[in-house]
Amino acid sequence: MSERPAVTARTPQQTQERVAQSLRRRYRAERRFRFYGMLAVFLGIAFVVFLFVTLFVQGASAFRQAYVKVDVHYDPAMIDPAGTRKPEDIAAANYQALIRVALQKRFPQVEGRQATRELMRLVSSGAAYDLRDRVMSSPSLIGRDETVWLLASAEVDQLLKGKVPRQPNGRSGALSARQMDWIGQLTASDALELRFNRTFFTHGDSRDPEQAGVWGAVMGSIFTLTLTLLLSFPIGAAAAIYLEEFASRNRWTDLIEVNINNLAAVPSIVFGLLGLAVFIGFFGLPRSAPVVGAFVLTLLTLPTIIIASRAALKGVPPSIREAALGMGASKIQMVVHHVLPLAMPGMLTGTIIGMARALGETAPLLMIGMVAFIVDVPKGFTDPATVLPVQVFLWSDSPERAFVERTSGAIIVLLAFLVVMNAAAVILRNRFERRW
Repeated sequence: MSERPAVTARTPQQTQERVAQSLRRRYRAERRFRFYGMLAVFLGIAFVVFLFVTLFVQGASAFRQAYVKVDVHYDPAMIDPAGTRKPEDIAAANYQALIRVALQKRFPQVEGRQATRELMRLVSSGAAYDLRDRVMSSPSLIGRDETVWLLASAEVDQLLKGKVPRQPNGRSGALSARQMDWIGQLTASDALELRFNRTFFTHGDSRDPEQAGVWGAVMGSIFTLTLTLLLSFPIGAAAAIYLEEFASRNRWTDLIEVNINNLAAVPSIVFGLLGLAVFIGFFGLPRSAPVVGAFVLTLLTLPTIIIASRAALKGVPPSIREAALGMGASKIQMVVHHVLPLAMPGMLTGTIIGMARALGETAPLLMIGMVAFIVDVPKGFTDPATVLPVQVFLWSDSPERAFVERTSGAIIVLLAFLVVMNAAAVILRNRFERRW
């Protein structure tokens, strides 16, 4: 028989040294783990800060716009020669001619058709509509003189913001040397300056960058998300309550649970195709309408809300149910009066996550036509509309330089919209929260 090797006994000092080495290794591993965690947090914060700083640097200039100060005479012979003051006659007047007369009064040396055209290109083509709206809202202006600030063209705006370099021959981008001289005279007389861009927050989309605004997309998002919330939260909460509290455990409920979990991972564009085939193709609902977008986004957010709501219901201690049933409450009373109030904060959290996803979705809305060019601000759930993410997509694809800053500006508005929506949801969640 082979003999076992003799085991050398360790002295107390050796044992203590091995224990100390083991502890040092553990402490070093813990320090490394904490360092990696802090590094990950720092990198995450750094990336977020870099993103926000980049957006604000590129988009802050969208909140300011170049305006030209002109002295306008609301000539009755041009606006209402018959003197009837009928709205249709006032609306059909040639307000572009009023602007041309005002600019020629400031630059009397400008003569010729070509020079006049170059002079008129300093002002936005939409300035005439702004004058029309002023006269329509206040017909008493007819026959009077008024100093007004009109939108400058996108080329002038980009020049004042330093986005377009000046060339050695006196030109700057699409601006001629003669136009640069007029711009210098306007700037010297304080008749051309950057002011708060109210158009960006009051107008819908436009082909002209200086006239483009986000208000139409904001109203479209409000209509779409409001209807989405009214549909998805009650349906999702009811489905979660039934599956968690009332449904029997069998193969059918297991199949439903599996399908709900699978739907949460389905690409969003599939829901857009479903909405295109069912809501538009079969039911004949209008394209590019918030009501159709809400139906599609409801299908998209329901799995997330159901899963989060079921998790919140599971988190309620069984003792709450047992105590309620023991006091004689029915199962419905137990769920409505005891379980649901305690699970409501978690259910609202799932709703916040679902609505945040719905706010940032673009692909399903593209499939149902919400990518259309919409100028008018929607006034209802069935009016043609677009939403903020789609508006960002449209502007990012525009070749004009001025749309670059408006894209970043629209992203800032979208983030602010998301913060306000989430803040309201968090306040509601804290209001319903109960502790045990």
